[in-house]
Amino acid sequence: MRLATRVWGNGARTAVLVHGIMTNSRTWIRVAPSIADHGYRVVAVDLRGHGASLRADTYTPAALAADLIETLPPAPDLAIGHSLGSAALLLAVPQLRCARTIHCDPAWLSRPRDLSALRAAKHATWGELRTAHPRWHDDDITAEHQALATWDPASVAALRHLPGLPDAPAAPSLVLLADPSERIPPTEAATLRSRGWHTRTVDGAGHTVHRDDPVGFLHGLRGWL
Repeated sequence: MRLATRVWGNGARTAVLVHGIMTNSRTWIRVAPSIADHGYRVVAVDLRGHGASLRADTYTPAALAADLIETLPPAPDLAIGHSLGSAALLLAVPQLRCARTIHCDPAWLSRPRDLSALRAAKHATWGELRTAHPRWHDDDITAEHQALATWDPASVAALRHLPGLPDAPAAPSLVLLADPSERIPPTEAATLRSRGWHTRTVDGAGHTVHRDDPVGFLHGLRGWL
């Protein structure tokens, strides 16, 4: 499936951004311009069932990865994925031929989740989102509330098919973690490092690191942009 995209900048290098579940490419609005300022053309997708992209009958990380391969420019200089978007990116990297990847609090490991409750989040009010995300800017709360209107809650099915902890990275890769991270606990983070992954933590940030602490997120990318 060809995905809808959003672009910042016109630099000579290319960076691609892949959001997590329930949101869309607007999740990156606080950090994408700064990435573009490092000389990138930044291309962010709306995953299937999110934003301006079409809904689908199938939602798996493999299907999401196939969409990325069909949509994104080949051989990007940098690829960043968050949460479920990181799971899709992980599977797409070998064919995309990314030069470097950054996985932000990735959803790689299966964990107990109430998928019915997650689907019900589609109907969250602005005030409920404000309470759930106290560190987000009001504009991010508004953007997320609007994103829920176009989000297909059937996409939570993808969380039943997560890829698991990967072996050696296909490209130089950083795993940027929340503090603490429920997705990649310390033991698993240590295993990743033993397999050749770099890890960093953004102190005090929640799962959506780039919205909780945009400055900390960008600082975490130092040396990788």
